[in-house]
Amino acid sequence: MKALQFRRHLPRYAAARLAGSLTPGRGAAAGPLQLVDLEPTRPPGADWVRVRPRLSGICGSDLATIDGRSARYFEPLVSFPFVPGHEVVGDLDDDTRVVLEPVLGCVSRNLDPTCQPCADGHLGNCEHTSFGDLEPGIQTGSCHDTGGGWATAFSAHPTQLHSIPATLDDEDAVMVEPTACGVHAALAAEVPDNGVVAILGAGTLGLVTLTALRAYTSPRTVVATARYPEQRRLATRLGADYVVTPTEIRRAIRRVTGSRAIGAPGLGEKTTEGVVDRLTGGADIVIDCVGSSASLTDALSVVRPKGRIVLVGMPDTISLELTPLWHREITLTGAYTYGTEVLADGTERRTFDLATELVAESKLGSLVSATYPLSRYREALEHAASAGRRGATKIAFDLRDEKERIS
Repeated sequence: MKALQFRRHLPRYAAARLAGSLTPGRGAAAGPLQLVDLEPTRPPGADWVRVRPRLSGICGSDLATIDGRSARYFEPLVSFPFVPGHEVVGDLDDDTRVVLEPVLGCVSRNLDPTCQPCADGHLGNCEHTSFGDLEPGIQTGSCHDTGGGWATAFSAHPTQLHSIPATLDDEDAVMVEPTACGVHAALAAEVPDNGVVAILGAGTLGLVTLTALRAYTSPRTVVATARYPEQRRLATRLGADYVVTPTEIRRAIRRVTGSRAIGAPGLGEKTTEGVVDRLTGGADIVIDCVGSSASLTDALSVVRPKGRIVLVGMPDTISLELTPLWHREITLTGAYTYGTEVLADGTERRTFDLATELVAESKLGSLVSATYPLSRYREALEHAASAGRRGATKIAFDLRDEKERIS
């Protein structure tokens, strides 16, 4: 079978990091990701099934890995060589169409009893991601034993799979996994009724989180940042009341909340001592869908005292002034993957069920901007890395023709 395989190769990894630092996405040309012919994946257990991908998305964490920018934190949580790809819609051997919930928790690792987070339905917090009957891997797409979506086939545990209604096309279905991340983030934010929310970033994560906020919470005002015209158009369509550039976020939140600016002489400027201006009040909630030093600095500058910052974008090693976190008693929390959610009325729903409904209602399949065959993976990855600048959002691999080559 055809697969894009990522191997542990330090010289190529260093070359990928250098190339990716110069041109995001270019790490694929120099790095340890290669298109190879592999034997079909051997199921890790008797109850595992084969999935033949139709579309497999490219996300920011994939790009960070390929460009050599992923944090060393993940080194004990992956097993080499692995096939990336966790945003997947595909077919089972009986032609049932499914989407993948990629987290590899205790059940898929054949662990009994399960850890408490898995027992509570919070699979993303599994305590056993390096144990059990599988090699290490926090999810499909980072585990050697399972394979991943950037291939013509991979293995999955039945508990990871969700059937998709015929009313959703493949472009809709491939958006279910990233949308589930947005649903989880929106609910983890604990948005107060009539609150003010700032969303930093209008890539895929920012847009699906914005959509989920409007569907499952009741903010008074949502302010989003977007760098590019198409991002601004989509953020407005999906429910943002105001869309501004990242450099305008302090001014926008000041006006919406009636706060005053303190610190630097000019809003958005730095003093010679490097002190960034900030607001006396600010947004109740800031959702950071970027995960950079700059975005977290912005978040700390525009959140109110005792406000909440939710980190959704995967961060690298960052440099950050944390004094405002301490002084203003701000809560900083992460939002990773999905599981079981508690809605405002107290009911519990699976994140993927909520995401499937939201994709259909909001037509989020329209965010899929372009697809590529595996053979053009370098073009695909460079397009994904420059998606915003090129007026695109989600880029995916299209394996619908390549499925015929599976033996």
